[in-house]
Amino acid sequence: MKKIFYITIGLCIVLSFGFISYPIDGYERTGIKRLYQLQKMQIDSVPYNRIPFGAYKKLDEIKLNLASRTEDSINDLLVSDSDFQKRINRLIPSGAYSVSVLDMTNPDALKYAGHRENVGYQPGSVGKLAVLNAVFTQMAKVCPDSWEDRIMYLKDIQVSARYWGTGDHHTIPIYDIEKDKLIKRQVIASDKFSLFEWLDHMVSVSNNGAASVMYREAMLMAAFGSDYVNLTEEQGENYFKETPRDSLTNLANTVVNQPLRDLGISEDEWRLGGFFTRPPGKYVGRKGGSIGSPKGLMKWLVKLEQGKVVDENSSLEMKRLMYSTDRRIRYARSSRLDSAAVYFKSGSYYKCDRVKDPNCRDYAGNVFNYMNSVIIVEHPNGIKYIVCLMTNVLNKNSAGAHMYLASKIDDLITNDNEKPEEQLNENYKDTEDQGGGDN
Repeated sequence: MKKIFYITIGLCIVLSFGFISYPIDGYERTGIKRLYQLQKMQIDSVPYNRIPFGAYKKLDEIKLNLASRTEDSINDLLVSDSDFQKRINRLIPSGAYSVSVLDMTNPDALKYAGHRENVGYQPGSVGKLAVLNAVFTQMAKVCPDSWEDRIMYLKDIQVSARYWGTGDHHTIPIYDIEKDKLIKRQVIASDKFSLFEWLDHMVSVSNNGAASVMYREAMLMAAFGSDYVNLTEEQGENYFKETPRDSLTNLANTVVNQPLRDLGISEDEWRLGGFFTRPPGKYVGRKGGSIGSPKGLMKWLVKLEQGKVVDENSSLEMKRLMYSTDRRIRYARSSRLDSAAVYFKSGSYYKCDRVKDPNCRDYAGNVFNYMNSVIIVEHPNGIKYIVCLMTNVLNKNSAGAHMYLASKIDDLITNDNEKPEEQLNENYKDTEDQGGGDN
């Protein structure tokens, strides 16, 4: 009944104020064209059932939930609550599951629980959040005195994919405003988008090529500083051709990982080893390998909610880029979350031994099979929490298991803060399951 109530409220708001979602505000601010298409569909009353009610949120409705706790250290905020811990533990399946959960419904009385939360996993595409962090870190150095200039450059600077962005099977949405036409295809070398659009391609559809393009741009920002805003593509390419490979490799490693260290996240808790596509390897090597733990990722998300990732404006903008306004998958697909706003990143990395099993399937590796989900959930009734889930369950696509666990955790936190929701039966079927990475 509660879910029906939220849906009714959502419909009333839409009817009262027109198209009130994040996309309409997002296009004006960022120039991300796929958001304009959603605006136009709403204005033209075109039915659109791809996204649930929780995806319709205004730009200025997105807030930081722990801004009142900026003076508290991460260790003071992530203290296990013994009763909450016991009940979370009962929900976690046996085997290679690791999770950290923070109920932040009441910012002054946080409840934290972790299960094997310090175990390291290959983060897959969740690691793209480190690139997002790197870009905003470097933009703050390029334009230290003006937040408005940073937003302007993210919207106005256009860069080409070139070889950096090629080689990924994941598609990107390309919307032609004049022709009112949307196509989805892989990135090609001639593709040219704004920095904001490349960031959106990296986060919303988890495109590996987009991640490599923005990784490249973060390196160029670090190398050229304030001169970056006038940098030509030829100058950028010459920089990579003329700089020694070991220097570029060290810079690449520092650009994405030092900001994490500065936040108090250790090398064993979260690090990124290199680019998400192979072509950049001609100039930039890998270093240290990639690893992530639920605790390390939770630390980053808590810092984000505090407004401490770079600064408050940057933290909020990164959270907006994580706001899901597209088809929800895996953990985020739980029907319990339909009325909730979710800020989500999923990732996977798997390997199949075809000799052992010729029928080994995608996302069901028999050598390793990492699947990871990080999510901030905000229900309309004020219930808010963060979950970082990482698994390595062989021979099984864990997308359905992530979804079922999402429902159980949501029920538990809802029960703590309000009356339990009516139980719903869920079946996970998704022939387009994506969101993974090859890194």
